[in-house]
Amino acid sequence: MDNQGRAIMLTLLSIRNYAIVDQLDLELKHGMTVVSGETGAGKSIMLDALGLALGDRSQSDCVREGQDKAEISACFDVSSLAEARAWLAEQELEADGECQLRRVISADGRSRSFINGRPTPLTQVRELGQLLVDIHGQHEHQRLLKKDHHRTLLDEYAGQEEIAEQVRRAFHRWRRLDTELTQLTEQSEEHSARVQLLSYQIEELDQLGLREGELAELEEEQRVLANAGEILGTGHQLLNLTSDSDGDGENCLSLLSHCQHLLDSLGSQAPALQQAAEMLASAHIQIEESSREIRSYLDGVEINPERQQEVEERLSSIYDIARKHRINAEELPVFHESLQAELSGLHRSDDELEQLEREVRSAHEEYLGVAGQLSLTRQSAADKLSKAVDSQLHSLGMLAAHFAVCLTPYDSSRYNANGLEEVEFLISANKGQPARALAKVASGGELSRISLAIQVVTAQTSSTPTLIFDEVDVGIGGAIAEVVGRLLRQLGERAQILCVTHQPQVASQGHQHLFVSKDSKGELTRTRIDHLSQEKRVHEVARMLGGIDITDTSLEHAREMLKSA
Repeated sequence: MDNQGRAIMLTLLSIRNYAIVDQLDLELKHGMTVVSGETGAGKSIMLDALGLALGDRSQSDCVREGQDKAEISACFDVSSLAEARAWLAEQELEADGECQLRRVISADGRSRSFINGRPTPLTQVRELGQLLVDIHGQHEHQRLLKKDHHRTLLDEYAGQEEIAEQVRRAFHRWRRLDTELTQLTEQSEEHSARVQLLSYQIEELDQLGLREGELAELEEEQRVLANAGEILGTGHQLLNLTSDSDGDGENCLSLLSHCQHLLDSLGSQAPALQQAAEMLASAHIQIEESSREIRSYLDGVEINPERQQEVEERLSSIYDIARKHRINAEELPVFHESLQAELSGLHRSDDELEQLEREVRSAHEEYLGVAGQLSLTRQSAADKLSKAVDSQLHSLGMLAAHFAVCLTPYDSSRYNANGLEEVEFLISANKGQPARALAKVASGGELSRISLAIQVVTAQTSSTPTLIFDEVDVGIGGAIAEVVGRLLRQLGERAQILCVTHQPQVASQGHQHLFVSKDSKGELTRTRIDHLSQEKRVHEVARMLGGIDITDTSLEHAREMLKSA
Protein backbone atom coordinates (compact mmCIF):
# COMPACT_ATOMS: atom_id res chain seq x y z
CA MET A 1 0.00 0.00 0.00
CA ASP A 2 1.19 3.56 -0.64
CA ASN A 3 0.92 6.39 1.89
CA GLN A 4 -2.60 7.19 0.68
CA GLY A 5 -3.83 3.65 1.31
CA ARG A 6 -4.04 2.72 -2.36
CA ALA A 7 -2.86 -0.71 -3.51
CA ILE A 8 0.35 -0.82 -5.54
CA MET A 9 0.04 -3.38 -8.31
CA LEU A 10 3.47 -3.62 -9.97
CA THR A 11 5.73 -3.19 -6.96
CA LEU A 12 9.19 -4.15 -8.20
CA LEU A 13 10.92 -4.67 -11.51
CA SER A 14 14.33 -6.32 -11.37
CA ILE A 15 16.52 -6.59 -14.47
CA ARG A 16 19.86 -8.39 -14.80
CA ASN A 17 22.10 -8.39 -17.90
CA TYR A 18 19.36 -7.39 -20.30
CA ALA A 19 20.34 -5.34 -23.39
CA ILE A 20 22.50 -2.52 -22.01
CA VAL A 21 21.23 -2.90 -18.44
CA ASP A 22 23.65 -4.73 -16.19
CA GLN A 23 21.65 -4.48 -12.97
CA LEU A 24 18.48 -2.62 -12.11
CA ASP A 25 16.05 -2.89 -9.20
CA LEU A 26 13.18 -0.49 -9.68
CA GLU A 27 10.53 0.02 -7.01
CA LEU A 28 7.25 1.35 -8.40
CA LYS A 29 4.39 3.20 -6.78
CA HIS A 30 0.70 3.82 -7.30
CA GLY A 31 -0.52 6.69 -9.46
CA MET A 32 1.09 8.04 -12.61
CA THR A 33 4.79 7.34 -13.05
CA VAL A 34 6.42 9.13 -15.97
CA VAL A 35 9.58 7.88 -17.65
CA SER A 36 11.75 10.31 -19.58
CA GLY A 37 15.28 10.61 -20.87
CA GLU A 38 17.28 11.63 -23.88
CA THR A 39 16.69 9.94 -27.21
CA GLY A 40 18.55 6.63 -27.36
CA ALA A 41 18.96 6.38 -23.59
CA GLY A 42 16.84 3.24 -23.52
CA LYS A 43 13.53 4.41 -22.11
CA SER A 44 11.68 1.50 -23.68
CA ILE A 45 14.10 -1.09 -22.29
CA MET A 46 12.21 -1.15 -19.01
CA LEU A 47 8.94 -1.82 -20.83
CA ASP A 48 10.51 -4.41 -23.13
CA ALA A 49 11.92 -6.24 -20.11
CA LEU A 50 8.53 -6.15 -18.40
CA GLY A 51 6.99 -7.53 -21.58
CA LEU A 52 9.37 -10.50 -21.43
CA ALA A 53 8.37 -11.17 -17.84
CA LEU A 54 4.74 -11.11 -19.03
CA GLY A 55 5.40 -13.72 -21.73
CA ASP A 56 6.55 -11.83 -24.84
CA ARG A 57 8.77 -13.68 -27.30
CA SER A 58 12.47 -13.45 -26.55
CA GLN A 59 15.62 -13.29 -28.68
CA SER A 60 19.11 -14.40 -27.74
CA ASP A 61 20.61 -11.01 -28.67
CA CYS A 62 18.74 -9.41 -25.77
CA VAL A 63 21.33 -10.87 -23.36
CA ARG A 64 23.94 -8.30 -22.37
CA GLU A 65 27.24 -8.67 -24.22
CA GLY A 66 29.63 -11.04 -22.45
CA GLN A 67 26.95 -12.61 -20.22
CA ASP A 68 25.49 -16.10 -20.45
CA LYS A 69 21.93 -15.18 -19.47
CA ALA A 70 19.51 -12.34 -18.74
CA GLU A 71 17.00 -12.42 -15.92
CA ILE A 72 13.91 -10.29 -15.39
CA SER A 73 11.59 -10.41 -12.39
CA ALA A 74 8.35 -8.50 -11.88
CA CYS A 75 6.58 -8.53 -8.52
CA PHE A 76 2.87 -7.69 -8.21
CA ASP A 77 0.56 -7.07 -5.31
CA VAL A 78 -2.58 -9.04 -6.22
CA SER A 79 -4.30 -8.80 -2.84
CA SER A 80 -7.09 -6.66 -4.32
CA LEU A 81 -7.28 -8.48 -7.70
CA ALA A 82 -9.92 -11.18 -7.29
CA GLU A 83 -9.66 -12.43 -10.88
CA ALA A 84 -5.88 -12.79 -10.73
CA ARG A 85 -6.06 -14.51 -7.34
CA ALA A 86 -8.68 -16.91 -8.67
CA TRP A 87 -6.46 -17.74 -11.65
CA LEU A 88 -3.46 -18.36 -9.38
CA ALA A 89 -5.56 -20.54 -7.08
CA GLU A 90 -6.83 -22.58 -10.02
CA GLN A 91 -3.23 -23.18 -11.14
CA GLU A 92 -2.14 -23.85 -7.52
CA LEU A 93 0.29 -20.90 -7.68
CA GLU A 94 -0.97 -18.80 -4.76
CA ALA A 95 1.52 -16.82 -2.63
CA ASP A 96 -0.31 -14.77 0.04
CA GLY A 97 -1.41 -11.86 -2.13
CA GLU A 98 1.91 -11.52 -3.93
CA CYS A 99 2.90 -12.76 -7.35
CA GLN A 100 6.34 -12.91 -8.93
CA LEU A 101 6.88 -13.43 -12.65
CA ARG A 102 10.44 -14.36 -13.57
CA ARG A 103 12.00 -14.94 -16.98
CA VAL A 104 15.48 -16.34 -17.62
CA ILE A 105 16.87 -16.04 -21.16
CA SER A 106 20.09 -17.83 -22.14
CA ALA A 107 22.56 -16.49 -24.67
CA ASP A 108 21.85 -19.57 -26.83
CA GLY A 109 18.21 -18.47 -27.24
CA ARG A 110 16.54 -20.76 -24.73
CA SER A 111 14.30 -19.27 -22.09
CA ARG A 112 12.42 -20.37 -18.99
CA SER A 113 9.53 -18.70 -17.21
CA PHE A 114 8.36 -18.97 -13.62
CA ILE A 115 5.33 -17.91 -11.59
CA ASN A 116 5.97 -17.75 -7.85
CA GLY A 117 9.08 -19.86 -8.31
CA ARG A 118 7.42 -22.66 -10.27
CA PRO A 119 8.33 -23.35 -13.93
CA THR A 120 5.36 -22.34 -16.07
CA PRO A 121 4.61 -22.44 -19.83
CA LEU A 122 4.62 -19.06 -21.58
CA THR A 123 0.96 -19.49 -22.56
CA GLN A 124 -0.01 -19.49 -18.90
CA VAL A 125 2.29 -16.55 -18.16
CA ARG A 126 0.53 -14.58 -20.91
CA GLU A 127 -2.89 -15.51 -19.50
CA LEU A 128 -1.94 -14.14 -16.11
CA GLY A 129 -0.16 -11.14 -17.62
CA GLN A 130 -3.35 -10.01 -19.34
CA LEU A 131 -4.98 -9.78 -15.92
CA LEU A 132 -2.14 -7.64 -14.54
CA VAL A 133 -0.86 -5.23 -17.21
CA ASP A 134 -2.34 -3.51 -20.26
CA ILE A 135 0.22 -1.94 -22.63
CA HIS A 136 -0.77 0.87 -25.00
CA GLY A 137 2.02 1.21 -27.54
CA GLN A 138 3.17 4.21 -29.56
CA HIS A 139 2.03 2.46 -32.74
CA GLU A 140 -1.51 1.93 -31.47
CA HIS A 141 -2.86 4.35 -34.07
CA GLN A 142 -1.68 2.03 -36.85
CA ARG A 143 -3.91 -0.71 -35.49
CA LEU A 144 -6.84 1.69 -35.60
CA LEU A 145 -6.89 1.31 -39.39
CA LYS A 146 -7.99 -2.34 -38.99
CA LYS A 147 -11.67 -3.11 -38.47
CA ASP A 148 -10.89 -6.24 -36.46
CA HIS A 149 -9.21 -4.02 -33.88
CA HIS A 150 -12.29 -1.77 -33.79
CA ARG A 151 -14.46 -4.76 -32.85
CA THR A 152 -12.00 -5.89 -30.17
CA LEU A 153 -11.85 -2.41 -28.62
CA LEU A 154 -15.63 -2.10 -28.57
CA ASP A 155 -16.10 -5.51 -26.92
CA GLU A 156 -13.45 -4.72 -24.33
CA TYR A 157 -15.04 -1.35 -23.65
CA ALA A 158 -18.41 -3.04 -23.21
CA GLY A 159 -16.86 -5.65 -20.92
CA GLN A 160 -18.21 -8.39 -23.18
CA GLU A 161 -15.09 -10.41 -23.91
CA GLU A 162 -16.68 -13.50 -22.35
CA ILE A 163 -19.88 -13.33 -24.41
CA ALA A 164 -17.77 -12.62 -27.51
CA GLU A 165 -15.92 -15.85 -26.77
CA GLN A 166 -19.26 -17.65 -26.35
CA VAL A 167 -20.27 -16.37 -29.79
CA ARG A 168 -17.05 -17.72 -31.29
CA ARG A 169 -17.57 -21.13 -29.68
CA ALA A 170 -21.25 -21.27 -30.70
CA PHE A 171 -20.40 -20.33 -34.29
CA HIS A 172 -17.68 -22.95 -34.65
CA ARG A 173 -19.97 -25.62 -33.18
CA TRP A 174 -22.78 -24.66 -35.57
CA ARG A 175 -20.46 -24.69 -38.60
CA ARG A 176 -18.88 -28.02 -37.62
CA LEU A 177 -22.29 -29.68 -37.27
CA ASP A 178 -23.55 -28.04 -40.47
CA THR A 179 -20.52 -29.35 -42.38
CA GLU A 180 -21.20 -32.86 -41.09
CA LEU A 181 -24.83 -32.55 -42.15
CA THR A 182 -23.84 -31.36 -45.62
CA GLN A 183 -21.51 -34.31 -46.07
CA LEU A 184 -24.19 -36.77 -44.99
CA THR A 185 -26.78 -35.11 -47.22
CA GLU A 186 -24.46 -35.32 -50.23
CA GLN A 187 -24.25 -39.06 -49.62
CA SER A 188 -28.05 -39.45 -49.51
CA GLU A 189 -28.48 -40.58 -53.15
CA GLU A 190 -25.94 -43.35 -52.79
CA HIS A 191 -27.43 -44.14 -49.40
CA SER A 192 -30.97 -44.45 -50.84
CA ALA A 193 -29.80 -46.64 -53.72
CA ARG A 194 -28.10 -48.98 -51.29
CA VAL A 195 -31.22 -49.16 -49.13
CA GLN A 196 -33.31 -50.07 -52.20
CA LEU A 197 -30.88 -52.76 -53.29
CA LEU A 198 -30.66 -54.28 -49.83
CA SER A 199 -34.43 -54.23 -49.43
CA TYR A 200 -34.84 -56.10 -52.74
CA GLN A 201 -32.15 -58.66 -51.90
CA ILE A 202 -33.56 -59.28 -48.43
CA GLU A 203 -37.11 -59.64 -49.79
CA GLU A 204 -35.85 -62.24 -52.29
CA LEU A 205 -34.09 -64.19 -49.55
CA ASP A 206 -37.15 -63.86 -47.31
CA GLN A 207 -39.27 -65.39 -50.07
CA LEU A 208 -36.71 -68.17 -50.53
CA GLY A 209 -37.06 -68.90 -46.81
CA LEU A 210 -34.02 -71.14 -46.63
CA ARG A 211 -33.68 -72.49 -43.13
CA GLU A 212 -30.48 -73.65 -41.47
CA GLY A 213 -29.60 -77.23 -42.56
CA GLU A 214 -32.31 -77.41 -45.21
CA LEU A 215 -29.86 -77.47 -48.11
CA ALA A 216 -28.13 -80.62 -46.86
CA GLU A 217 -31.49 -82.29 -46.28
CA LEU A 218 -32.69 -81.43 -49.79
CA GLU A 219 -29.49 -82.61 -51.40
CA GLU A 220 -29.77 -85.93 -49.54
CA GLU A 221 -33.45 -86.32 -50.45
CA GLN A 222 -32.69 -85.51 -54.09
CA ARG A 223 -30.01 -88.23 -54.22
CA VAL A 224 -32.45 -90.79 -52.75
CA LEU A 225 -35.30 -89.87 -55.08
CA ALA A 226 -33.02 -89.89 -58.11
CA ASN A 227 -31.81 -93.44 -57.26
CA ALA A 228 -34.98 -94.85 -55.65
CA GLY A 229 -35.38 -97.79 -58.10
CA GLU A 230 -31.82 -98.97 -57.69
CA ILE A 231 -31.93 -98.51 -53.91
CA LEU A 232 -35.13 -100.56 -53.57
CA GLY A 233 -33.84 -103.39 -55.83
CA THR A 234 -30.52 -103.69 -54.09
CA GLY A 235 -32.13 -103.32 -50.68
CA HIS A 236 -34.50 -106.20 -51.20
CA GLN A 237 -31.62 -108.34 -52.42
CA LEU A 238 -29.83 -107.57 -49.15
CA LEU A 239 -32.90 -108.57 -47.14
CA ASN A 240 -33.16 -111.83 -49.04
CA LEU A 241 -29.54 -112.65 -48.38
CA THR A 242 -29.67 -111.77 -44.71
CA SER A 243 -33.04 -112.94 -43.48
CA ASP A 244 -35.91 -113.09 -45.94
CA SER A 245 -34.98 -116.00 -48.25
CA ASP A 246 -37.95 -118.27 -49.13
CA GLY A 247 -37.99 -121.93 -50.16
CA ASP A 248 -34.79 -123.85 -50.27
CA GLY A 249 -32.59 -120.79 -50.48
CA GLU A 250 -30.46 -120.24 -47.49
CA ASN A 251 -29.74 -116.84 -45.94
CA CYS A 252 -27.19 -115.58 -43.49
CA LEU A 253 -29.36 -116.14 -40.43
CA SER A 254 -30.22 -119.76 -41.33
CA LEU A 255 -26.60 -120.56 -42.00
CA LEU A 256 -25.52 -119.01 -38.70
CA SER A 257 -28.23 -120.97 -36.86
CA HIS A 258 -26.96 -124.23 -38.44
CA CYS A 259 -23.37 -123.37 -37.37
CA GLN A 260 -24.50 -122.66 -33.82
CA HIS A 261 -26.36 -126.01 -33.72
CA LEU A 262 -23.23 -127.89 -34.78
CA LEU A 263 -21.12 -126.19 -32.10
CA ASP A 264 -23.72 -126.95 -29.47
CA SER A 265 -23.60 -130.68 -30.44
CA LEU A 266 -19.94 -130.86 -29.61
CA GLY A 267 -20.74 -129.64 -26.12
CA SER A 268 -18.12 -130.46 -23.56
CA GLN A 269 -16.08 -132.41 -26.03
CA ALA A 270 -14.47 -129.21 -27.34
CA PRO A 271 -14.50 -126.54 -24.62
CA ALA A 272 -11.94 -124.49 -26.51
CA LEU A 273 -14.62 -123.63 -29.10
CA GLN A 274 -16.80 -121.83 -26.55
CA GLN A 275 -15.46 -118.45 -27.64
CA ALA A 276 -16.22 -119.29 -31.27
CA ALA A 277 -19.80 -120.09 -30.25
CA GLU A 278 -20.13 -116.71 -28.58
CA MET A 279 -18.82 -114.95 -31.65
CA LEU A 280 -21.37 -116.77 -33.85
CA ALA A 281 -24.14 -115.69 -31.44
CA SER A 282 -22.96 -112.07 -31.65
CA ALA A 283 -22.84 -112.26 -35.46
CA HIS A 284 -26.38 -113.59 -35.46
CA ILE A 285 -27.54 -110.57 -33.43
CA GLN A 286 -25.62 -108.08 -35.66
CA ILE A 287 -27.16 -109.50 -38.86
CA GLU A 288 -30.64 -109.35 -37.35
CA GLU A 289 -30.14 -105.65 -36.44
CA SER A 290 -28.66 -104.91 -39.84
CA SER A 291 -31.62 -106.51 -41.53
CA ARG A 292 -34.05 -104.43 -39.47
CA GLU A 293 -32.14 -101.20 -40.38
CA ILE A 294 -32.29 -102.06 -44.09
CA ARG A 295 -36.00 -102.83 -43.90
CA SER A 296 -36.71 -99.60 -42.01
CA TYR A 297 -34.79 -97.53 -44.57
CA LEU A 298 -36.50 -99.22 -47.51
CA ASP A 299 -39.89 -98.46 -45.97
CA GLY A 300 -39.11 -94.75 -46.43
CA VAL A 301 -37.93 -95.06 -50.02
CA GLU A 302 -40.43 -94.68 -52.79
CA ILE A 303 -40.33 -93.88 -56.43
CA ASN A 304 -42.00 -90.42 -56.50
CA PRO A 305 -41.33 -88.36 -59.65
CA GLU A 306 -43.52 -85.45 -58.45
CA ARG A 307 -41.59 -85.07 -55.20
CA GLN A 308 -38.31 -85.46 -57.02
CA GLN A 309 -39.25 -82.58 -59.33
CA GLU A 310 -40.23 -80.40 -56.36
CA VAL A 311 -36.92 -81.03 -54.62
CA GLU A 312 -34.89 -80.37 -57.75
CA GLU A 313 -36.77 -77.12 -58.43
CA ARG A 314 -36.18 -76.02 -54.83
CA LEU A 315 -32.47 -76.77 -55.12
CA SER A 316 -32.31 -74.96 -58.44
CA SER A 317 -33.79 -71.80 -56.84
CA ILE A 318 -31.28 -71.97 -54.00
CA TYR A 319 -28.32 -72.46 -56.37
CA ASP A 320 -29.49 -69.63 -58.66
CA ILE A 321 -29.67 -67.08 -55.84
CA ALA A 322 -26.28 -68.22 -54.48
CA ARG A 323 -24.71 -67.73 -57.93
CA LYS A 324 -26.29 -64.27 -58.19
CA HIS A 325 -24.51 -63.24 -54.98
CA ARG A 326 -21.37 -65.16 -55.91
CA ILE A 327 -21.32 -67.25 -52.77
CA ASN A 328 -21.70 -70.92 -51.96
CA ALA A 329 -25.27 -72.07 -51.44
CA GLU A 330 -24.58 -73.15 -47.85
CA GLU A 331 -23.51 -69.55 -47.05
CA LEU A 332 -26.93 -68.07 -47.90
CA PRO A 333 -28.39 -68.04 -44.35
CA VAL A 334 -25.38 -66.16 -42.95
CA PHE A 335 -25.41 -63.82 -45.96
CA HIS A 336 -29.11 -63.16 -45.37
CA GLU A 337 -28.40 -62.12 -41.77
CA SER A 338 -25.55 -59.84 -42.84
CA LEU A 339 -27.80 -57.99 -45.33
CA GLN A 340 -30.44 -57.51 -42.65
CA ALA A 341 -27.81 -56.12 -40.26
CA GLU A 342 -26.53 -53.68 -42.91
CA LEU A 343 -30.03 -52.47 -43.73
CA SER A 344 -30.74 -51.97 -40.05
CA GLY A 345 -27.54 -49.93 -39.77
CA LEU A 346 -28.59 -47.75 -42.70
CA HIS A 347 -31.95 -47.12 -41.08
CA ARG A 348 -30.07 -46.10 -37.95
CA SER A 349 -28.05 -43.71 -40.16
CA ASP A 350 -31.34 -42.13 -41.22
CA ASP A 351 -32.20 -41.65 -37.57
CA GLU A 352 -28.76 -40.17 -36.95
CA LEU A 353 -29.24 -37.81 -39.91
CA GLU A 354 -32.51 -36.58 -38.43
CA GLN A 355 -30.81 -36.16 -35.06
CA LEU A 356 -27.97 -34.22 -36.70
CA GLU A 357 -30.48 -31.96 -38.45
CA ARG A 358 -32.03 -31.21 -35.06
CA GLU A 359 -28.58 -30.51 -33.58
CA VAL A 360 -27.73 -28.13 -36.43
CA ARG A 361 -30.98 -26.21 -35.90
CA SER A 362 -30.34 -26.06 -32.17
CA ALA A 363 -26.71 -24.91 -32.65
CA HIS A 364 -27.84 -22.26 -35.14
CA GLU A 365 -30.45 -20.97 -32.71
CA GLU A 366 -27.89 -20.94 -29.90
CA TYR A 367 -25.47 -18.93 -32.05
CA LEU A 368 -28.15 -16.44 -33.06
CA GLY A 369 -29.17 -16.12 -29.42
CA VAL A 370 -25.75 -15.27 -28.00
CA ALA A 371 -24.77 -13.26 -31.08
CA GLY A 372 -28.00 -11.28 -30.80
CA GLN A 373 -27.27 -10.60 -27.16
CA LEU A 374 -23.77 -9.41 -28.12
CA SER A 375 -25.25 -7.19 -30.83
CA LEU A 376 -27.53 -5.44 -28.34
CA THR A 377 -24.63 -4.88 -25.97
CA ARG A 378 -22.46 -3.58 -28.80
CA GLN A 379 -25.13 -1.12 -29.87
CA SER A 380 -25.44 0.29 -26.38
CA ALA A 381 -21.66 0.40 -25.90
CA ALA A 382 -21.16 1.96 -29.36
CA ASP A 383 -23.32 4.93 -28.41
CA LYS A 384 -21.49 5.42 -25.13
CA LEU A 385 -18.04 4.99 -26.70
CA SER A 386 -18.88 7.47 -29.47
CA LYS A 387 -19.90 10.13 -26.95
CA ALA A 388 -16.94 9.49 -24.66
CA VAL A 389 -14.38 9.65 -27.49
CA ASP A 390 -16.07 12.77 -28.87
CA SER A 391 -15.63 14.42 -25.49
CA GLN A 392 -11.95 13.46 -25.34
CA LEU A 393 -11.36 14.65 -28.92
CA HIS A 394 -12.82 18.01 -28.08
CA SER A 395 -10.53 18.29 -25.06
CA LEU A 396 -7.62 17.37 -27.34
CA GLY A 397 -8.33 20.31 -29.64
CA MET A 398 -10.45 18.60 -32.31
CA LEU A 399 -13.50 20.71 -31.48
CA ALA A 400 -15.39 20.04 -34.71
CA ALA A 401 -14.65 16.33 -34.80
CA HIS A 402 -17.37 13.77 -34.47
CA PHE A 403 -16.48 10.15 -33.75
CA ALA A 404 -18.93 7.34 -34.48
CA VAL A 405 -18.95 3.59 -33.98
CA CYS A 406 -20.83 2.14 -36.92
CA LEU A 407 -22.44 -1.30 -36.68
CA THR A 408 -23.38 -2.73 -40.09
CA PRO A 409 -25.45 -5.94 -39.94
CA TYR A 410 -24.29 -8.81 -42.10
CA ASP A 411 -26.68 -10.72 -44.30
CA SER A 412 -27.14 -14.27 -43.04
CA SER A 413 -24.58 -15.71 -45.47
CA ARG A 414 -21.82 -13.62 -43.83
CA TYR A 415 -22.49 -14.51 -40.19
CA ASN A 416 -19.19 -15.44 -38.61
CA ALA A 417 -17.40 -16.18 -35.36
CA ASN A 418 -17.28 -12.45 -34.53
CA GLY A 419 -21.02 -11.92 -34.59
CA LEU A 420 -23.82 -10.57 -36.74
CA GLU A 421 -22.35 -7.20 -37.69
CA GLU A 422 -19.24 -5.41 -38.83
CA VAL A 423 -17.79 -2.88 -36.41
CA GLU A 424 -16.04 0.18 -37.84
CA PHE A 425 -14.83 3.45 -36.32
CA LEU A 426 -15.73 6.51 -38.39
CA ILE A 427 -14.66 10.13 -38.00
CA SER A 428 -15.88 13.45 -39.27
CA ALA A 429 -13.04 15.91 -38.74
CA ASN A 430 -15.03 19.02 -39.76
CA LYS A 431 -18.60 20.19 -39.41
CA GLY A 432 -20.85 19.31 -42.29
CA GLN A 433 -18.71 16.42 -43.42
CA PRO A 434 -20.13 12.89 -43.25
CA ALA A 435 -18.33 10.43 -41.00
CA ARG A 436 -15.95 8.27 -43.00
CA ALA A 437 -13.36 5.55 -42.34
CA LEU A 438 -10.36 6.71 -40.30
CA ALA A 439 -7.88 5.80 -43.05
CA LYS A 440 -9.71 8.00 -45.55
CA VAL A 441 -10.14 11.08 -43.37
CA ALA A 442 -7.67 11.44 -40.52
CA SER A 443 -4.21 12.90 -41.02
CA GLY A 444 -1.23 11.51 -39.10
CA GLY A 445 -1.58 14.04 -36.29
CA GLU A 446 -5.32 13.61 -36.09
CA LEU A 447 -4.98 9.84 -36.03
CA SER A 448 -2.59 10.12 -33.07
CA ARG A 449 -5.14 12.21 -31.16
CA ILE A 450 -7.99 9.85 -32.05
CA SER A 451 -5.89 6.91 -30.93
CA LEU A 452 -5.02 8.61 -27.66
CA ALA A 453 -8.66 9.57 -27.03
CA ILE A 454 -9.79 5.98 -27.57
CA GLN A 455 -7.01 4.60 -25.38
CA VAL A 456 -7.86 6.99 -22.55
CA VAL A 457 -11.57 6.16 -22.76
CA THR A 458 -11.08 2.41 -22.93
CA ALA A 459 -8.50 2.53 -20.12
CA GLN A 460 -11.14 4.06 -17.85
CA THR A 461 -13.22 0.90 -18.10
CA SER A 462 -10.28 -1.49 -18.04
CA SER A 463 -10.18 -3.99 -15.18
CA THR A 464 -6.41 -4.28 -15.58
CA PRO A 465 -4.72 -2.56 -12.61
CA THR A 466 -1.49 -1.47 -14.33
CA LEU A 467 -1.69 0.55 -17.57
CA ILE A 468 1.40 1.37 -19.60
CA PHE A 469 1.47 4.14 -22.22
CA ASP A 470 4.57 3.99 -24.40
CA GLU A 471 5.03 7.36 -26.14
CA VAL A 472 1.34 7.60 -27.05
CA ASP A 473 1.69 11.40 -27.08
CA VAL A 474 3.83 11.38 -30.25
CA GLY A 475 2.71 14.09 -32.67
CA ILE A 476 1.10 16.43 -30.14
CA GLY A 477 2.41 19.25 -27.99
CA GLY A 478 1.61 22.51 -26.23
CA ALA A 479 -1.78 22.83 -24.61
CA ILE A 480 -2.95 19.53 -26.05
CA ALA A 481 -0.03 17.73 -24.45
CA GLU A 482 -1.01 19.32 -21.15
CA VAL A 483 -4.53 17.93 -21.57
CA VAL A 484 -3.08 14.50 -22.27
CA GLY A 485 -1.00 14.74 -19.12
CA ARG A 486 -4.03 15.65 -17.03
CA LEU A 487 -6.02 12.77 -18.53
CA LEU A 488 -3.29 10.29 -17.66
CA ARG A 489 -2.96 11.73 -14.16
CA GLN A 490 -6.72 11.28 -13.68
CA LEU A 491 -6.34 7.64 -14.72
CA GLY A 492 -3.56 7.41 -12.17
CA GLU A 493 -6.05 8.14 -9.42
CA ARG A 494 -7.74 4.77 -10.01
CA ALA A 495 -4.94 2.69 -11.52
CA GLN A 496 -1.18 2.41 -11.70
CA ILE A 497 0.04 4.30 -14.79
CA LEU A 498 3.49 4.07 -16.39
CA CYS A 499 4.01 6.58 -19.15
CA VAL A 500 7.08 6.93 -21.37
CA THR A 501 7.01 10.45 -22.76
CA HIS A 502 8.96 13.20 -24.52
CA GLN A 503 6.46 15.89 -23.60
CA PRO A 504 7.24 18.14 -20.59
CA GLN A 505 3.52 18.90 -20.23
CA VAL A 506 2.87 15.17 -19.74
CA ALA A 507 5.94 14.57 -17.58
CA SER A 508 4.98 17.37 -15.20
CA GLN A 509 1.67 15.66 -14.44
CA GLY A 510 3.22 12.50 -13.01
CA HIS A 511 2.94 11.56 -9.37
CA GLN A 512 6.55 10.39 -9.62
CA HIS A 513 9.24 10.63 -12.27
CA LEU A 514 11.84 8.12 -13.50
CA PHE A 515 14.82 9.34 -15.49
CA VAL A 516 16.61 7.02 -17.95
CA SER A 517 20.23 7.66 -18.82
CA LYS A 518 23.16 5.73 -20.16
CA ASP A 519 26.87 5.98 -19.65
CA SER A 520 29.90 4.25 -21.06
CA LYS A 521 32.78 2.72 -19.17
CA GLY A 522 35.50 1.41 -21.38
CA GLU A 523 33.90 -0.51 -24.22
CA LEU A 524 30.62 -1.19 -22.40
CA THR A 525 27.50 0.98 -22.29
CA ARG A 526 24.86 0.63 -19.62
CA THR A 527 21.46 2.09 -18.92
CA ARG A 528 20.32 3.26 -15.53
CA ILE A 529 16.99 4.49 -14.21
CA ASP A 530 16.73 6.87 -11.28
CA HIS A 531 13.86 8.18 -9.20
CA LEU A 532 13.98 11.96 -9.46
CA SER A 533 13.61 14.18 -6.46
CA GLN A 534 11.44 17.27 -6.77
CA GLU A 535 14.38 19.50 -7.65
CA LYS A 536 15.75 17.06 -10.18
CA ARG A 537 12.30 16.83 -11.72
CA VAL A 538 12.43 20.61 -12.22
CA HIS A 539 15.68 20.28 -14.14
CA GLU A 540 14.40 17.34 -16.23
CA VAL A 541 11.17 19.13 -17.18
CA ALA A 542 13.27 22.23 -18.00
CA ARG A 543 15.51 20.08 -20.21
CA MET A 544 12.46 18.70 -21.96
CA LEU A 545 11.22 22.27 -22.46
CA GLY A 546 14.40 23.85 -23.72
CA GLY A 547 16.86 21.18 -24.80
CA ILE A 548 20.44 20.93 -23.58
CA ASP A 549 20.82 24.56 -22.47
CA ILE A 550 18.73 25.02 -19.34
CA THR A 551 17.95 28.66 -18.56
CA ASP A 552 16.49 30.33 -15.52
CA THR A 553 13.35 30.93 -17.57
CA SER A 554 12.95 27.25 -18.45
CA LEU A 555 13.57 26.29 -14.80
CA GLU A 556 10.92 28.72 -13.62
CA HIS A 557 8.53 27.47 -16.27
CA ALA A 558 9.20 23.89 -15.14
CA ARG A 559 8.50 24.79 -11.51
CA GLU A 560 5.21 26.39 -12.49
CA MET A 561 4.18 23.31 -14.49
CA LEU A 562 4.98 20.96 -11.61
CA LYS A 563 3.27 23.23 -9.14
CA SER A 564 0.07 23.42 -11.20
CA ALA A 565 0.03 19.65 -11.52
